[in-house]
Amino acid sequence: MAHHNGPRKKTRYLLQKPLRQRGLFPVTRLIQRFEVGQKVHVIIDPSVHKGMPHRRFHGRTGTIVGQRGRAWVLEVPDGDSKKIVIARPQHLKAQ
Repeated sequence: MAHHNGPRKKTRYLLQKPLRQRGLFPVTRLIQRFEVGQKVHVIIDPSVHKGMPHRRFHGRTGTIVGQRGRAWVLEVPDGDSKKIVIARPQHLKAQ
């Protein structure tokens, strides 16, 4: 049996939208702006594959460090260290 190691492995239920939220996301989520130092929640939208952070950061809260193109750069605490996460605004929610 083959061993699969993709970025979406073990996400059958993690990356699943509730029934009534399926389909296109509201445009306001795409055009939302953040300030440097602002706290945001990482909530992955499975219908948008571009700019999707790693599943380990789903549900975490990070601090905006900057912007990189259309994506935002976050600093997310992970144990004793801090990780840099690059995610598009569809996957972020203001705290």
